[in-house]
This record gives sequence, C-alpha cells and structure tokens, in this order.
Amino acid sequence: MPFKTAIQAIRTAIFYVVFIGQTSILAIIAGTIGIIAGRTQFGFAIARYWCWSNVRILRFLTGMDTDVAGAENIPPGGCIIASKHQSDWDIFATFPHVGRPAFIAKKELMRIPFFGWAAHSLDCIEIDRQKGAQAIPEMIAQARAATERGCRIVIYPEGTRKAPLAPPDYRQGIVRLYGELNVPVVPVALDSGFYWGRNSLIIWPGKAKARFLPAIAPGLPPDVFLATLRQTIEAASDDLARQALEKGLDRPVDQGLEQRIAQLHQRQNTTY
Repeated sequence: MPFKTAIQAIRTAIFYVVFIGQTSILAIIAGTIGIIAGRTQFGFAIARYWCWSNVRILRFLTGMDTDVAGAENIPPGGCIIASKHQSDWDIFATFPHVGRPAFIAKKELMRIPFFGWAAHSLDCIEIDRQKGAQAIPEMIAQARAATERGCRIVIYPEGTRKAPLAPPDYRQGIVRLYGELNVPVVPVALDSGFYWGRNSLIIWPGKAKARFLPAIAPGLPPDVFLATLRQTIEAASDDLARQALEKGLDRPVDQGLEQRIAQLHQRQNTTY
C-alpha cells in the first residue's frame, strides 16, 4: 500500500471511531427523548448538531470538505427533495438546508435500538423494501402525514447509494409520491462518491458538492416528470463530476471509475 494511501486509511479509521462513537451517544439521547416525549425541538437540535459536527470532523480528520448551494430553490411549504445518493455524507450535509426534513429510510435502519427511535422522533418515514411495490401506499400515507406537519420529504429516487458516474436507475416510488402529494419536487445533484464511496474503506480528501436545483412543478404526466427529473439530476451531477475531474482527484482511479469517466467524456462530446 502506498504511504499516502496508508496515511489516509489511518485518518479514515480515526474518523469512523469518532463518527460511530458520537452517533451512538447522540442516538441514545435522542432515542430516549423520542420514546418519552415524541417529537421535540430538543431532539431536532441534537440532529442538527450531529450534522454540523460531522461535516467539521470529516474535514478535520480526512480532508473531505463540504460545499452545498442552491437552497434558495426550495419553495416554501411542503415539497419533495429528490436527491442523488452516493455517500453517507449526503444525509448530514444537506439536512441543515431543508428546514424540517422527513427522510425516507429503509425498515432495517428504523429497527436499530435508539437510532431507530431517534429517527422516528425526527419524522423519518419507514419503507419495507422487501415488499416491493406493495410498500409504496404505506410510504405515501406516512409522507402525506409528514407534509401536513410541515415537513419536506427527502427521498433518494434510485433507492440506494450509487457509485459516481454509474448508470442511473430511478425507481417508481418517486413517481407515485409526486402524483399523490401534488407538491413541487426539488432535484439535488452531487458528487460525494468521489471522496466517500459506497463500501469504500478510505475517505479521500477533496471538496464534495451538492446542488439544490430549480423545482419541478406538480401536475406533469408521470413519464414526463420522471424523464425531467432524471435528466435534470444526471446532467447537473455530470457537471459537478467534470469540475471535480478538471481540478484533479486526490485518490487512485480504479478500472471501473476509469471506464465511467471515459463514458462521461463520450456523453460530453455527444452533447457538445
């Protein structure tokens, strides 16, 4: 292992110790409060502190910085935030910009003691992915109740974290939400996977970026909406990827990423 990579692996390990330790302590506090008192301003303040501190600890220990912009594109009132998802960073980097978010989370996470209790107290919406399409009506009912409480629904339309520049795979859950809730959808593009990738043992230095994009108005036909959402997020994410690549990545580029970068250049040449 190259010396630089070894050092970054050590920095990452230290970050995970601090990150997991702090998250566990705060989850116990917030989860206990959630069981006793339900949704409280104090519980929400703990969540905001968790996000704020993680961004700073991440920068200090690993060199991964944060740049989030475009929050002015989030309309007042109820809406859906539909975000690209490449990293755990996506959650705590965008949380402070959404007002009162209600994240759609998989059932397994919501069943973790204390963490799941805390998530329930923070308006998180549970979805059982093993039920497939049968889980969508229950998700919609929870989302409608959350919007009535003043929340903004946060969903990852591809359902899971994806590698940077991986082929998009948008699911029908976002289409059903859009049609049933009849609220604007704010697309979010990002490039965090370059620095903190799915299943990566090392977090790399660099500035991860997320961009809230202009909202898509309600009322579009389902196929038009999905095509618009996909094109908007993917084009903006490609732009962020190009900017990162032009600046240079401070990490090794494996064969898979190299192929996806070549495909990005092909798309760029086709477009321009």
